[in-house]
Amino acid sequence: MNDTSNINRRNFLRQTSLLSASLLASRIVLATGKSDPVILFTSGWQDVNIGDIAHTPGLIALLKKRLPQAKLILWKRSRSAKVETMLNHYYPDVRIIHSQVKDNVPQAEEVKQAFQQADFFLHGSGPLVVAADYLEAWHAQTHKPFGLFGVTIQDVYPALKTLLANASLIFTRETASIEVLRKAGLSGGHIAFAPDATFALTIRDDEKAKAFLAANDLKPRQFICAIPRLRMTPYYRINANSGWSDAKIKEVDTLNDAWKEADHAKLREAMIAWVRQTGNKVLVCPEMTYQVDIMDELLIDPLPADVKAKVVRHLYWLPDEAAAVYAQAHTVLSFECHSPIMAAVNGTPCFYLRQPQDTIKGQMYYDLGLGDWTFEIEQTTGQQITNRLMQVTKNYKAAQQNVQKALSNVNDRYDKTFQLLRKTWL
Repeated sequence: MNDTSNINRRNFLRQTSLLSASLLASRIVLATGKSDPVILFTSGWQDVNIGDIAHTPGLIALLKKRLPQAKLILWKRSRSAKVETMLNHYYPDVRIIHSQVKDNVPQAEEVKQAFQQADFFLHGSGPLVVAADYLEAWHAQTHKPFGLFGVTIQDVYPALKTLLANASLIFTRETASIEVLRKAGLSGGHIAFAPDATFALTIRDDEKAKAFLAANDLKPRQFICAIPRLRMTPYYRINANSGWSDAKIKEVDTLNDAWKEADHAKLREAMIAWVRQTGNKVLVCPEMTYQVDIMDELLIDPLPADVKAKVVRHLYWLPDEAAAVYAQAHTVLSFECHSPIMAAVNGTPCFYLRQPQDTIKGQMYYDLGLGDWTFEIEQTTGQQITNRLMQVTKNYKAAQQNVQKALSNVNDRYDKTFQLLRKTWL
């Protein structure tokens, strides 16, 4: 891993979110004819996953930076008093509304009013077009422009193709989705790669993080974070009303049981080497609620006693605290996709241990030049992860310098690339 590749990797990491944000802004201005549009956007698919939560404040930050005159209204898919309190704390001027849709009609008056007020409707980052029914209702009721930002699209079924054919913009969060769209017969300058909005996350609860780090004697840049994940998320454990059949539960549990030890043994190998070679600590933490219940079994209990003594646990948290802790970490090693993103945004090296069941969204890391820190877990050994971690440790100052160099070049690189992309739709 040389200095040049590090610079390019970090440049692409931050540049692409800025590029897509400005391209998004210009498309909205062109579609609405206004420099100060009212933008209705949907996000917040579930609140048991800090990655899904982080999509929303990330997108808000993007819109505020690139369209500072716009009025923002969030049509939030899920409900959580704790999450909405957090959003209101950082963005008190963003109104949050809720409503189900029936026969292409919102059932709440506040959403009907938002339909009248808004000039543009935007679907936020997600694993698929989660709120296709919201988009369909908007299109049917208003015929005003709409778009998608940072969405993974793995399947274009007929109704979705019809919907997407009417979109003013389709920004996917990795290039694999663009290929899916192309094969489905959808192409054009309004389709582009825009990484997950979590790359734009700016919120941090530094005070809460500081208190936690102090209480657990975790010193800045002297601890790594480790995040577990089962091959398939066991949603029946999270939601008693998941509707999962006994057969599906058995299928998912069988798959998870077959791989959980082999996967996590590789991460434990890196944790052991880190503790024994540096004498520093490990923070084991979750990205999803269910992971609190597997941290001990898969990452902590099997460790040798001398290593286990250096391990700290964190229970489920919100992304503002997680981001603040990751900002102080040495490196984040995660089977989940979004904790590495939150780490990278805050200048911290990050490893994504990618399981094959974790959708095509992982292509995003390769698209951004993060291949050196992406490990296809079935083709990776624990020693390879360990070697890369020790390599980062040995050259840590250079890695930090590369992050800063990349950030300082973001706007210049954006300007040049945006001029080229802009010609495709002007």
